[in-house]
Amino acid sequence: MEEDEYAGGVIKKFLYVNRRQPHGTVYALESLETVLIGAAFDQDVSMLFIDDGVYQLKKEQSPDGIDMKNFSKTYRALEMYDVEKLFVERESLEERGLSAEDLLVDVEVIATADVKALVDEQDVVLSF
Repeated sequence: MEEDEYAGGVIKKFLYVNRRQPHGTVYALESLETVLIGAAFDQDVSMLFIDDGVYQLKKEQSPDGIDMKNFSKTYRALEMYDVEKLFVERESLEERGLSAEDLLVDVEVIATADVKALVDEQDVVLSF
């Protein structure tokens, strides 16, 4: 494995796997906050959205009825933190009647068969 270095040490590849719906639990928000922290420390950060995690990126979310804050627009800030590797599993989108056009940010849609390869390329994988 080739490692890049920066002034503070070795750059590691982090993959954050988001599997859960955006509201009703703390997982989605905690994942997003953890991603932003990792990116601030100059790590190589990627995000993968599978299963109900694809709903985290859906446009026009309105969690007001369940008394939750809508933090979905924060995903647009990821680019400012150089978090540009966003992957969404195609099958998860299709099973939920969604497409890449339904999402807040630009993503790379990948097949289930490519998820394993993406995970295998990482130094650290965190699942939320």
